[in-house]
Amino acid sequence: MNQLKNALENIQPLYEQPMKEAQEKLDGLLKPLGSLGKLEEIAVQMAGITGKIQHDTFKKNIVMMCADNGAVEEGISACPQNVTVILTNNFPQKNTGVGVLADFANAALTVVDIGINAEMKHPQIIDKKIAYGTKNMAKEPAMTREQAIEAIETGIEMVDGLVKEGYNLIGTGEMGIGNTATSAAVLSVLAGIDSDTVVGKGAGMTDEQYEIKKNVVRKAIQVNKPDAKDVIDVISKVGGFDIAGLCGCFLGAAKNRVPIVIDGFISSAAALCAYKLKPLAKQYMIASHQSAEPGAVYMIEALEMQPMLNMNMRLGEGSGCPLAFYIIESAMQVMSKMTSFDEAMLNTDYLVDIR
Repeated sequence: MNQLKNALENIQPLYEQPMKEAQEKLDGLLKPLGSLGKLEEIAVQMAGITGKIQHDTFKKNIVMMCADNGAVEEGISACPQNVTVILTNNFPQKNTGVGVLADFANAALTVVDIGINAEMKHPQIIDKKIAYGTKNMAKEPAMTREQAIEAIETGIEMVDGLVKEGYNLIGTGEMGIGNTATSAAVLSVLAGIDSDTVVGKGAGMTDEQYEIKKNVVRKAIQVNKPDAKDVIDVISKVGGFDIAGLCGCFLGAAKNRVPIVIDGFISSAAALCAYKLKPLAKQYMIASHQSAEPGAVYMIEALEMQPMLNMNMRLGEGSGCPLAFYIIESAMQVMSKMTSFDEAMLNTDYLVDIR
């Protein structure tokens, strides 16, 4: 609990003066005012996060929280639970979707077993197992309150360690069969949206299985009665260890003043939890893409954010983060290499600000 309390107490607002300086620099570059749109917004946000208006290089890492969910026994997924183990074991080889994209973007992966229902013996998978999967949320709380806090603090700890290693751009990924159901439950409670509206087909399922999934999420909320005003209560009753761990990553990044990228549906559920725990944490988040999962649009609305891309992606794993890394780095290239009107000796009296 001390780590969580410390993180919450040490999250501060963005630096205002560097943001002002970044905007002034952008307005002086050789282009119509505001014409680079979101790239300019990112550049200003990065200045506010770090206190610097230029960044030549980034050391990038995607933290992947992997865990199983007890509600899988209710038939909420078309995939067997052992897929969590199989895919997690493949992540360090960078041969899955996120691995290939991360390798291309020169980003490292940090793979964490925070609650897989099996013994993991891969030397590159970090053992932070809290339990062998959560309990079945359709029958009882998914985890204890203490376990939820431990999982959040694990995420904080992972980011603390990465920052010490020099990583200064973090992504968020996950693996866990059934975690679109837990994410939908978390969203439903925290945003006050009917669960049927936000439950999707996840990795793919029949219409019959889809009805089962919606019923299970609805039942989990009815049985456990999570308190929407208490984020930790919500996570512990209808969440997952992966969501809790990533929630901690978002808080840890904000505490350490490093930018952190939201991937898709599960990652944004964790971001929403972090935002509800500490609203200032959102200032350090950058949303990568609009997931094709039905509840994702409500998740982004609840976060009051706009994603960079809409690629109809719904893989998860953190696969949107490498794409976002490139966009963030592009914004930084503009700041460091684009010439200004003064350098080009051009008069700017004719410019009109249409923003």
